[in-house]
Amino acid sequence: GEVLDVEVSAKARTNLDKLLETILLQAEVLDLKANPERAAQGTVVESKMEKGRGTVATVLVQNGTLRIGDSVVCGTTYGKVRAMVDDRGNNVKKAGPSVPVEILGLNDVPAAGDVLAVLEEKQARSIAEARVERQRTNLIKSKKVSLDDLFQQIQEGEIKDLNIVVKADVQGSVEALCGSLLKLNKNDEVRVSIVHSGVGAVNETDVMLASASNAIIIAFNVRPDANASKVADNEDVDIRTYRVIYDALNDVKDAMRSEEHTSELQSRQ
Repeated sequence: GEVLDVEVSAKARTNLDKLLETILLQAEVLDLKANPERAAQGTVVESKMEKGRGTVATVLVQNGTLRIGDSVVCGTTYGKVRAMVDDRGNNVKKAGPSVPVEILGLNDVPAAGDVLAVLEEKQARSIAEARVERQRTNLIKSKKVSLDDLFQQIQEGEIKDLNIVVKADVQGSVEALCGSLLKLNKNDEVRVSIVHSGVGAVNETDVMLASASNAIIIAFNVRPDANASKVADNEDVDIRTYRVIYDALNDVKDAMRSEEHTSELQSRQ
């Protein structure tokens, strides 16, 4: 009885007025208010890396007003808003409460659900860098693992958790792959753990993170850049690239079960 529902159809344009009325009613009952005069705060809904545009993050402004030129921190990323595009594809200079916009200018791709806040440029950068460093130091460095020798390390009792770093072309793919990998946690001997996930090519930071957490990297529809490949060789980090999500799932599943997958893995690479 606490959640309202409205049967709607965008295609047939039925009950759209009722939906809007219900939203306004709920906002009034919950006493939802925002101050458009304060510094903006919002939440990332989607993010991706686009050629020619760089990092693109879809942000829902929840309080305050976001303007072009604002310095922002968003999870472990930071930057200055260079451009904003509304839901109709128009360039806008500002976005107030409850307005969704695509923003350009972040130094990296944030995760869905990250909170965006407007701060001074130096403060935004220092907070983002501190979060990245804290993320690294919280991970424990240990013997490197690869899918090829995973089963042997499980049998020897060296591995209890299979740590994985997931990178993909869009946030939707990241969430789908992470969710599917976590569903493999039916094996009593080893447990899948996603230590980091993100959008974009595998970079040096991802490799160092995988090295520190004894993780393998699964890249879906993206590849490691030149620096990442060199660091991966030096750090002995296993990077697997895929274009079909089921191939990734089957490889991890087989690695958790037996060593018979080794020749198949090598042929796929």
